[in-house]
Amino acid sequence: MGLDYQAIGVRIRRLRKDKGLTQQTLAERSDQEPSNISHIERGATKLSLPTLVSIANALEVTVDELLCDSLPASRAVFDREVEHILADCTHTEMKIITETMRALKDSLRRTR
Repeated sequence: MGLDYQAIGVRIRRLRKDKGLTQQTLAERSDQEPSNISHIERGATKLSLPTLVSIANALEVTVDELLCDSLPASRAVFDREVEHILADCTHTEMKIITETMRALKDSLRRTR
């Protein structure tokens, strides 16, 4: 399995926005050019390991959080992400989300 640079970029963009950072601020914190951050977030460029590490450090996340779409052994990252998404849900929201997840899982398994 190769690296999914587009998925890495999407994760970087989401984490950057979740932290309220602009591309300029992330670029400064990771010692990158703002245009490079833009290219990375769009998946238009491959990023080096040092760049990946500097961005992870700037976002205060682990590298596996940025790479989890390309790593089959990343279940813990997805578990934490689901936990974070559900953390502030009401009882009704949890019920709807659980029912939706169950239906989606059944549908995915039927189409294999």
